[in-house]
Amino acid sequence: MDKVVDKLVGLGVPGLVLLIVMASTGLAGAAALTAALAALGGPFGMLGGLAVLGLLVMLSSSLTEYGVDALAKAVIDGLTDKGETKDSIIEQINNFPLISSEMKGKLRDHVNYA
Repeated sequence: MDKVVDKLVGLGVPGLVLLIVMASTGLAGAAALTAALAALGGPFGMLGGLAVLGLLVMLSSSLTEYGVDALAKAVIDGLTDKGETKDSIIEQINNFPLISSEMKGKLRDHVNYA
């Protein structure tokens, strides 16, 4: 068990995601791995699942290096650079269900003062 945990720690967030998806398949062994990768990959199958795990590696390392606030503000700056209006960005922030009201307030302030 300790060896498995050590390997998952080495994989970080993607390893944890893969473990959870494998557990939700109800299968065991290689079948669980195959089904989990296929589920993560959606229409792109197992290769898509590997790509999703690779993307999670990049996202999790960026989050730990810069923090959620800095990355969210950088995304807002990118939207502004692409021609999005302040009103449309604030509307998107207000309608996004997965962030806290505190974070929404910080992001709205960033939009208004940018």
